[in-house]
Amino acid sequence: MKFTKKISIFSLVLIAVFFALVLSISCSNTKPEIAYGFIQLVLYQDDKEPSERYSFFIIAEDDEGIDNLNELYLYHDKEQLRWHITKDEWISFTEGETTWIGTRGISIKDGKLPSGVFRAVLINKGGEKGERKFTYDGSARYPFPVFEVENGNYTVKSEWPVNRLVCYDRAGEYSATIELNYLSGSISQLNLPSSVRTAALWAEDPSHFSSAFTNVISVR
Repeated sequence: MKFTKKISIFSLVLIAVFFALVLSISCSNTKPEIAYGFIQLVLYQDDKEPSERYSFFIIAEDDEGIDNLNELYLYHDKEQLRWHITKDEWISFTEGETTWIGTRGISIKDGKLPSGVFRAVLINKGGEKGERKFTYDGSARYPFPVFEVENGNYTVKSEWPVNRLVCYDRAGEYSATIELNYLSGSISQLNLPSSVRTAALWAEDPSHFSSAFTNVISVR
């Protein structure tokens, strides 16, 4: 009886160890992947001269889903620069079935942003890391644009290939984006949503991953 009892206990231990191993394997951390990403230069209107920022977004993959991701780093090793974006800080948006995460706030205190090779590191909640390099050699090739509204008419002074109005409601919430086919005309001809009260001009050069964003002004 004692011998049988010992075998029974030993069997139970083996079973417990087996299930613990299965559980540890099924719950083990999986390395996240950066499937794709881009860096874009954005010039923002400022008092003296436009300020520079990079928009940096990636398509991230993790076996346990986007919610399992925790931190995103962007490095410029040559200039010894590092930007840290936490899950609480990054912007997330979806296009079709693709989810992008990133930031529009990559900047430095003094001077111009560096170009060349960048290194992105994505970390999930389990501490597993995925890494990918990006090269950005774009630049702003056009003067900063001007957007004006007076007496119900708008005027855009821009050499940029693509020009859009980014529109906001009374509370300052985003409302719509309107592509401009003409650089001047009547506001009423743009058929803006009735909720729109203010707008800014977004001028873009898609071929060189650069854009310019003016201050928001009243359109009604």
